[in-house]
Amino acid sequence: MGGCLSGEKPKSESVAEPKKTSTEKVNSNRIFGDIATKGNIEDYYTIDMNDELGRGGFAIVRKATKKDSDLVVAAKYISKKDVPPDELKCLTREIDIMRKVDHPNVIKMYEVFEDDDYVIITTELIDGGELFYKIVDIGSYSERDAAHIVKQLCDGVKYLHSMGIAHRDLKPENLLCSGNGEDMVIKIADFGLSKIFNEGDQLKTSCGTPDYAAPEVIKMEGEYGKEVDMWAVGVITYVLLCGYPPFYSENQTELFDQIASADYTFNDPEWSEISDKAKDFIKKLLVVEPSERMTAEQAIEHEWITTELGDEASKGLSLNTRLGEYNEKRKNGFAN
Repeated sequence: MGGCLSGEKPKSESVAEPKKTSTEKVNSNRIFGDIATKGNIEDYYTIDMNDELGRGGFAIVRKATKKDSDLVVAAKYISKKDVPPDELKCLTREIDIMRKVDHPNVIKMYEVFEDDDYVIITTELIDGGELFYKIVDIGSYSERDAAHIVKQLCDGVKYLHSMGIAHRDLKPENLLCSGNGEDMVIKIADFGLSKIFNEGDQLKTSCGTPDYAAPEVIKMEGEYGKEVDMWAVGVITYVLLCGYPPFYSENQTELFDQIASADYTFNDPEWSEISDKAKDFIKKLLVVEPSERMTAEQAIEHEWITTELGDEASKGLSLNTRLGEYNEKRKNGFAN
């Protein structure tokens, strides 16, 4: 689940190992009784206890196979006793939103199970992992590949906005992928900070990861809208093309000042090999005034996305080292 502007909660390595659920337990602390699948997850899935896909502050993710269809999924075991009340609200909201969405570029939830100890969510298994790590692993990567990725990201955001959902925490960790090259599929994940809104509604809670948060969120002067997601798309696009973020400072106040004024540049030599169309795409997203920022629909129609890029766009970008270093910094808890 996502973090707020004060920083993400530190990960804990003390999450209890999931035990087999029992039908003999009293349903005394059930949260999702009305939507959870009846029975235990072991009644429906074979859990591979030796294949741990991931581990976070409150959860362990394991590979599981549906018994009646051989469908392979990710089973996320969330320890209820370890989840603080505010994170439990995020979990409830995340499940509520994931039940509503169905799009090729948004991760799909299948079922929710619950016993006295765990909430267990099964989702589609995305075998490529986090997008930014995948790019470093594949080695060869071009501007055309970046445009293909961003098009899918914008498609997913457009769908969410059409459903009245603002993600509010778009960042590399929440972009998963599978496949390679033109067959690569991008999936938006983690809806813990997402919010359902009606057209014209404004949001107030200061959520998101600072590096990807929009000026109106950083300033904390009042309300903001779904436009914050498009600012994040702009930051992600920038990093995808050069391997480092547009706003940089080891001092958080200076970082926030840069974001609040959209103070960034396209530095050479990294940006000398990037097309003007790509730069224009970013310029129309990293705009301080939300109403002047491109919408997801407009971004999909931008010429960087819709037109055939020249041969230069097929050349491999020399960003693997920079992006690898950026990934390492994120892994260690900071991106600057």
